[in-house]
Amino acid sequence: MEESKDAQSEKKKLSLAPRGKLELKKTVETGQVRQSFSHGRSKTVQVEVKRKRSFVPGQPGEAQARVSGETLGEGNVGGDTDAARHAHVLTKDESARRLKALQGAIKDEEARKLADIEEHRRLDEEQRRRKAEEDRRSAEEARRKTEEEERRRQAEEERRRSDEEMVQRRATEHVKGAKPAVAHPPAGVAVPAKPAVAPVVPAHARVLEPEDEESAARAKRPGLKADVKPKRPPARPAGDERRRAGKITVAQALDDSADDRVRSLAAVKRAREKERLRQLQAAAADQKVIREVVVPETITVQELANRMAERGADVIKSLMKMGVMATINQVIDADTAELIVTEFGHKLKRVAESDVEIGLKGAVDEDANLAPRPPIVTIMGHVDHGKTSLLDALRETDVAKHEAGGITQHIGAYQVVLASGKKITFIDTPGHAAFTEMRARGANVTDIVVLVVAADDSIMAQTVEAIRHAKAANVPIIVAINKIDKADANPDKVRTDLLQYEIQAEQLGGEVQTVEVSATKKLNLDKLEEAILLQAEILDLKANAKRPAEGTVVEAKLDRGRGVVATVLVQRGTLHVGDIVVAGSEWGRVRALTDDRGRKVDDAGPATPVEVLGLNSAPLAGDELLVVENEGRARDVTAFRQQKRRSAAAAATARGTVEQIFSRIAAGEAKELPVVIKADVQGSIEAIAGTLQKLSTDEVAVRILHSGVGGINESDVTLANASRAIVIGFNVRANPQARELARRDGVDIRYYSIIYNVIDDAKAMLGGLLAPTVRERFLGNAQILQVFNISKSGKVAGCRVSEGVVKRGAKVRLLRDNVVVHEGSLKTLKRFKDEVREVKEGFECGMAFENYQDIQPGDTIECFEMEEVARQLA
Repeated sequence: MEESKDAQSEKKKLSLAPRGKLELKKTVETGQVRQSFSHGRSKTVQVEVKRKRSFVPGQPGEAQARVSGETLGEGNVGGDTDAARHAHVLTKDESARRLKALQGAIKDEEARKLADIEEHRRLDEEQRRRKAEEDRRSAEEARRKTEEEERRRQAEEERRRSDEEMVQRRATEHVKGAKPAVAHPPAGVAVPAKPAVAPVVPAHARVLEPEDEESAARAKRPGLKADVKPKRPPARPAGDERRRAGKITVAQALDDSADDRVRSLAAVKRAREKERLRQLQAAAADQKVIREVVVPETITVQELANRMAERGADVIKSLMKMGVMATINQVIDADTAELIVTEFGHKLKRVAESDVEIGLKGAVDEDANLAPRPPIVTIMGHVDHGKTSLLDALRETDVAKHEAGGITQHIGAYQVVLASGKKITFIDTPGHAAFTEMRARGANVTDIVVLVVAADDSIMAQTVEAIRHAKAANVPIIVAINKIDKADANPDKVRTDLLQYEIQAEQLGGEVQTVEVSATKKLNLDKLEEAILLQAEILDLKANAKRPAEGTVVEAKLDRGRGVVATVLVQRGTLHVGDIVVAGSEWGRVRALTDDRGRKVDDAGPATPVEVLGLNSAPLAGDELLVVENEGRARDVTAFRQQKRRSAAAAATARGTVEQIFSRIAAGEAKELPVVIKADVQGSIEAIAGTLQKLSTDEVAVRILHSGVGGINESDVTLANASRAIVIGFNVRANPQARELARRDGVDIRYYSIIYNVIDDAKAMLGGLLAPTVRERFLGNAQILQVFNISKSGKVAGCRVSEGVVKRGAKVRLLRDNVVVHEGSLKTLKRFKDEVREVKEGFECGMAFENYQDIQPGDTIECFEMEEVARQLA
């Protein structure tokens, strides 16, 4: 700011006039200043600023002038260009005064703006208030006009009603005062003659008849004669049935000749039609139509009334009689609807959402339509025991290899054609996860399990696991003892070790077939195939190929070029291109079928693996594939299954946890505790398993699904998920994949390092399986001193607690002469008009019973509560 001021001061230089005279600029400057006051007022004033002129002695030929408030530069005198410049600097007092003046001006300006804003706000508020007052007055005026119109209308209605009543009263009085008709005399009787001249009555004493009154009134009117009387319609005989035409007047209503009036033809027709309808309704009520009412799981009252063809009000009345307060749009359950339908006398037909799956699989096949089918075999075993090599060796025995130049494995299932022409279908399940997932969904498509055991390693961990899975699937086992070509091979040891897992070979007097093979040397592969065919013959595997196809999804994937591709194993029937299929919660139309060699086929028979293209989404492994008749049925089934799967997914978040096991136990759903045990050494497993088995009783038991040495893997979690079990890890941990799978499926994994902790938790869980014991716990006694009768609360007992404590909400007994006369609960417990939770010994209180009033002074109130005690194993 100071630099700008200096620049301005340099422009104002002291100079000589062209005539050589020394001159200065004006020291007086005039201007206008606008002053602002409160309430938005302002004023413009004229201001003159006088500058002080002073001269400072300087060098010869130079003149300097200083003006108060700014710095003046010096001009050239006599053409001298080396004039010195002296700048005038403001003092502190002057700067302070200027700053203060500037701040005051800013504050005044802000005050003026605030005053303007306040004034505008006040004006707006006043205008809004005036508008609201005008609206209120308008509404009041409209209401007053409406009330006046209503009063005027009521007055007119009252006047009209009074006039009608007066006319009716006059008509009644006239009819009562009429003279009876003169009877005709019998024949031969003389009738006295009437006087010829009527007696003269003075005009002022004569009473005017109604006709005379009307004539007099007409005479007073201009243009009418007094002696002109209105013509009266001639009287008709009593037997005249002609319809009366025209409107009836008051004179006609008072006329005696109107007594012969009859009903019109239209009135007679309306009465006949009304009577006919009444008779029809009565007949319909006597002969009620019995309808078949379809009732789903939930239905609204209106929909139920419509299906029964009954009035909604009648249905609501029936519900109220049953104690159900429901509106016309409220939803009721199927049981309540069944009672209503039965009460109205209709036939009930209950349906459920799951009814869409009824008849989906079709009827059971007759024996005449069954034909033999190839067996479905799954090869399982420990890693490095030759499972893959044995599969490759079995593929080489396929006669089609030599004809087609080899087999390309495209899908997870394939079919081998033997030299004899018979077929065997193999399912390729890497590991045991897929097998267990299919078993968890109830899809046991495997007929035979081939257990591969190395002759040099004997039984290993995954071998035992495979045995567990095969037994859980309830399928026969064929043991293939591989690597017999090695020097240290010992097949007898393998057969002996299998005994501890309840697998007894034929050589040892059992029923399980054992075949010694060598995958690398291709030894005894034909014997293995014969054993498979023999077991299949024993099982008598048959299927009907002439029916809609049914199968199981082995695996499914999303191919970039082909879309959703599902590997399906057809179990019965024949699958054709163009069929509408339902696979789990997905559906679609079969666009193409591809066999295990990659060739397109038009159909696939029983026990044939094919790739199916055309589903709208990828189904899950193990889902059942069915052929339906149309797209509507497919949509209904998939919609129901999707809803069911979403509900199951929502409820499966905590499935298998200890808390849910306890809840299922409390509901009486579980009486056994399934567990999967994994430990670091075999000795720990035996100790834990033996201890858990000893904890079992007649009411509860521990069921060990699987036990093994090593860490917890995905197969253990899958097995526990399929059987709703918990996983016990002793000095071992789960791998990341197993932890993620357990978190996703809600399987509870518990880690222990001390065996006693395992036993304690097992005891607690088994104890939770037992029903709890309910026992009574005494709280205190109270003596009734006085009984008060309160209008709102009934009888209230004034008591003093003599022993223990009395709690609100607890159970109570009323004792009279040491005899229990009532047992119930407390309705209120007060002390000094305040509700309290409890009253201790020695204090007085007021108590009232729930639905009981027969209390007397001197009675004793015993307070107690019921508690459940969890049972524990001995």
